[in-house]
Amino acid sequence: MSLTIVSATDALADLGCFDAIVDARSPSEFGEDRLPGAVNWPSLDDAERVMIGTLYKQVSPFAARKRGAVLVARNVAAHIERHLLDTAHGWTPLVYCWRGGKRSGALATVLDQIGFRVHLLEGGYREYRRAVIAALVELPARFDWRVVCGPTGSGKSRLLVELARQGSQVLDLEALANHRGSVLGLVPGAVQPSQKEFDSRVWDALRRFDPARPVFVESESKKVGDLRVPEALITRMRAGHCIWLELPLAQRVALLIDDYHFFVSDSDAFCARLDALRVLRGKETVAAWQDAARAGRTAEVVEALLVTHYDPIYLESMRRNFPALAAPERVTLAWDGSAAGLTATARAAIGT
Repeated sequence: MSLTIVSATDALADLGCFDAIVDARSPSEFGEDRLPGAVNWPSLDDAERVMIGTLYKQVSPFAARKRGAVLVARNVAAHIERHLLDTAHGWTPLVYCWRGGKRSGALATVLDQIGFRVHLLEGGYREYRRAVIAALVELPARFDWRVVCGPTGSGKSRLLVELARQGSQVLDLEALANHRGSVLGLVPGAVQPSQKEFDSRVWDALRRFDPARPVFVESESKKVGDLRVPEALITRMRAGHCIWLELPLAQRVALLIDDYHFFVSDSDAFCARLDALRVLRGKETVAAWQDAARAGRTAEVVEALLVTHYDPIYLESMRRNFPALAAPERVTLAWDGSAAGLTATARAAIGT
């Protein structure tokens, strides 16, 4: 048997040809970012990796390699016993670690000796990361972008979901970032992915799109929560065709209360988020909003937030960053907040 060494460029061009993508790094490395669809079979877990590193520095590289061999052999055996005893001969995995070195090499060698058709990612995760960064510069220019704009609460995210349901190509950056935008955008208890994982998610979405068809995206700023949108993508989005989505104010309030129902049921959490607006809106104004929220007047607070805070900021940002909004060919779509209305609006957007 002989291992097949595959470059990051070749591997990423056709990840679907592998039966499994196996990440041999530690769980913490895997948790920060990984190849799409990868499973984690660590050659060393986090504690073992620290122990071997300490042994390497404080005793000797030779002592560290001996102890590491014991741990790696034990872990590889456990992975095989847990996952592969019933696996057919033709199984074809792609295996990688941080730099394509000892950790993935040990696992790949044993799998190869068993008789599986093993591919080892040359340069490991590090080369994958470089390839993703390069692709995020190049890929956005391939597509015709349809940018869904509109005031907060107008249903932009819902329209993207409906567009995807109807078969359109959609890049939902808020879903990929696990954040709904704005100071209230992080769902209580939720955690955003790392920047590296967000980049991977964006790349994984872009690589699947057909350049012959338009891609719909929401008019995001340069950051979604704490995560940066790739610069080349932002540039292309801002040069895209704009679709302005309108919804009456009362329906916008109702939509936001529905989307952020957890703040309605937990006024303390809502008030804690509102604290972030004290610098922009003043302590007295924010305190009044908090008092109203605690008194159960959530709709009143939401309407005030829209009229005095979100709408002015959003409109200023859109005019500055999306010049196509002022163009004669801008498309304006209005809906009434109903499910049927959203379906019809999506169909109209697809026809633009």
